[in-house]
Amino acid sequence: MSLATLNICTHSGTFHADESLAVFMLKLLKRFSNAKVTRSRKPEDWESADIVVDVSGKYDAKKFFDHHQREFTGTFNSEYKTKLSSAGLVFKHFGKEVIAKVLKFDVKEKATDIEFLYDRVYKDFIEAVDANDNGIDKYANQKELVPRFHDKNFSLAGVVSNLNPSWDTDPTDADFDRMFIKASQIMGEAFLEFLTYMGKSFLPAKQYVEKAYGERFDVDKSGKIIVMEQYVPWKEHVYNIEKANNAVGQILFVLFPDTTGSWRITAVPVSAASFDSRKKLPEQWRGLRDNALSEKTGIPNCVFIHAAGFTGGVKSKEGAIKLAKMSI
Repeated sequence: MSLATLNICTHSGTFHADESLAVFMLKLLKRFSNAKVTRSRKPEDWESADIVVDVSGKYDAKKFFDHHQREFTGTFNSEYKTKLSSAGLVFKHFGKEVIAKVLKFDVKEKATDIEFLYDRVYKDFIEAVDANDNGIDKYANQKELVPRFHDKNFSLAGVVSNLNPSWDTDPTDADFDRMFIKASQIMGEAFLEFLTYMGKSFLPAKQYVEKAYGERFDVDKSGKIIVMEQYVPWKEHVYNIEKANNAVGQILFVLFPDTTGSWRITAVPVSAASFDSRKKLPEQWRGLRDNALSEKTGIPNCVFIHAAGFTGGVKSKEGAIKLAKMSI
C-alpha cells in the first residue's frame, strides 16, 4: 500500500486537544506522513481507515485507539494513575518511534536516551493533555483552592477549544475540519518544540552538570558549590545527580557565566517547582547593586543581588566563587 492511500480517521464535529495532537504525532511517522485525515462518526469510515483515533469505542493497540468506552481504564504504565486519552494512547504505542524520528536518533545507539525521553515527555507534556480530556483535576481537592486568576483560555487545551466554529455561524462539517487542521498544527508545534528542547538541550546538558559536580571539591572544600563554564539547564540534573550519589540537598549554589559576560550565582531551589531556596544569599546583601554591593561584600565589580536572595551577579568568576563561599 502506498503512503498516499493510508487514511487516519478521527471523529467529526467539535474537536479537542487530544485528537488534534494524536493525529499530528501519527503524521510525523513516515508511513503516515502523506496520509489522508478523515473526520467522521460513521462506522463504515472507521472500518475503511488504516488507523482510528478518539472514536469507534474500540481499543486494540493496532488499528483502534479510542478511550471513551466504559471499560477502558488504561494508563501510560503502572506508575501513572491518569487515564489515557487518544493523545496518550498514540504516544504510548508510537512515542518511541516519534522521538527517534524527530530527533534523528539511532534506535540502538540512543536506546537509553529514547527511553528517558519517552517517560519525561509523557510526564511533562502528554499527561496533562490526557487529564484535560478526561476531566481530571490537577488537585485532589479543588474546594480548598481559590485561584488568583483564570487561565483556562491560556492553556493549549483552551486555545484549541476556542478554535471550534461558533454555534451562531451555523457551522458545517467542512468548517470544523478546516479549523481542526489549525488546531492540530498548534498542538503539534508545541509538542515538537518541547520534544526538541528535551532531546537537543536538556538531555545533552547532563554531562556538563556531571563534570561540574565531579569537580566541586576543587572549588570549595565544603563541596556545596558547583561551577559550570557555560550555562546549561541544570536544576533537574543537579537533583538527579545528587540522588544517584546519595547526596540529596548537598549543593547550595550553582555558578555560571551569563549572556552579559558577567558571572551568575544562583541558589539551588528546594525542588524543581519551588520558589524557595536551600540557602539564600545573605539578607544584608539583598537588593544592593554595583558599588554599594561591592562595598558591603568587599568583592570588586559586583553587579547585583536579587531582593529575594535567590540569585546575583558579579563581573568575574573569582568574585562569584567568593560570594558563594561567603554565603555558605
